[in-house]
Amino acid sequence: MMELMNEPQSLYDTIGGEGKLREMVDRFYDLMELEPEFAVLRALHPPSTDGSRDKLFWFLSGWMGGPDAYIERFGHPRLRMRHMPFAIGTTERDQWLRAMAWAMEDVGIAEPLRVRLMESFYQTADWMRNHPH
Repeated sequence: MMELMNEPQSLYDTIGGEGKLREMVDRFYDLMELEPEFAVLRALHPPSTDGSRDKLFWFLSGWMGGPDAYIERFGHPRLRMRHMPFAIGTTERDQWLRAMAWAMEDVGIAEPLRVRLMESFYQTADWMRNHPH
């Protein structure tokens, strides 16, 4: 029984579980909808971001070691393939990263965890680029 207490906590648990992750994702999309500096990123999304909010929440939940809700609904994420219809360049990457950094700060994610997540988010966002600009 003592061994269980020494197991490393998942990112999902570290961030605060479902409630905190949902708050972070909702803040991300709220910022994207409210702040003019994210207009290019917002234009890539449908008029309602409800579906996008759910998909990002479900994906991040599984990616962080929580419930695999995205995979249960859609199968393997295949992130790059699913984003190919959208022109994603440096501007889109940087707006996504800025909005996520701002959202994490606004919902009170501790700085060491924000830094750790941003490193991973940068690698993925940079890999998603499929357009030169």
